[in-house]
Amino acid sequence: MNQDQSQSQAPADIAAFEGGTKAPPAVTSALLYLDGVSVSFDGYRAIRNLSLFIEPGEMRAIIGPNGAGKTTMMDIVTGKTRPDEGDVLFDHGKHDLTKLDETAIAELGIGRKFQKPTVFESHTVADNVLLALSGPRGPFASLFGWRNKVAREKVDAILETAGLLEHRARLAGEISHGQKQWLEIGMLLAQDPAILLVDEPVAGMTDHETELTAALLRQINKEHTVIVVEHDMAFVRALDCKVTCLHEGSVLAEGSLDRVAGDERVIEVYLGR
Repeated sequence: MNQDQSQSQAPADIAAFEGGTKAPPAVTSALLYLDGVSVSFDGYRAIRNLSLFIEPGEMRAIIGPNGAGKTTMMDIVTGKTRPDEGDVLFDHGKHDLTKLDETAIAELGIGRKFQKPTVFESHTVADNVLLALSGPRGPFASLFGWRNKVAREKVDAILETAGLLEHRARLAGEISHGQKQWLEIGMLLAQDPAILLVDEPVAGMTDHETELTAALLRQINKEHTVIVVEHDMAFVRALDCKVTCLHEGSVLAEGSLDRVAGDERVIEVYLGR
């Protein structure tokens, strides 16, 4: 897909289905496929005919002014909000996310990190990751202590990726705000999701922490598809990925950061001069 194209386009094998005249195919090259998605709240259209296509292994930054629909888009993908119309498909079209609840969607491999970190502050950093590890969660798993048998190396590998290995024995409530953000990203990794949705991960961080967070997400992107919602343009540039700008619930511009940032419409409604 052309990195500098200004409008969202479907992968080649589904392009013929644009315009709503036909249902999307059962199989698509996109890992996450949104087409013609709209949702209203009390008469206000928060999402308007949104089309967004994320390929496997892609990193995508989503930008836009407040009220552009960024959070609502993630709510739709994770099952928190049902769209009024449109298609929301996952894993090459295998799963219709509009027919699944939040738990089922999470179990498919869609992980979400909210802006404010939510960690278990009275537990150690290592135990936070241990509790988040994917694996059996039924009564028998709890009875036989499945998580107690998990190799320390697995937890430590996640902590090393998140830059927290030396803090493994500290209580999560004692580490910095930035480190809590990294811990929550590590907890998300522990669930081994196919795609990570990360909401404003550098809010409240120092410049140095912001640089480290960009490096962390680039590292994660080597094995996972990542969508990042962010306002910090320096951080978005450091991610070095395709950018989608939303405005009034639909795609306003899409492509490289330079292309999007130079779009007169984006300058007018979001970046300013």
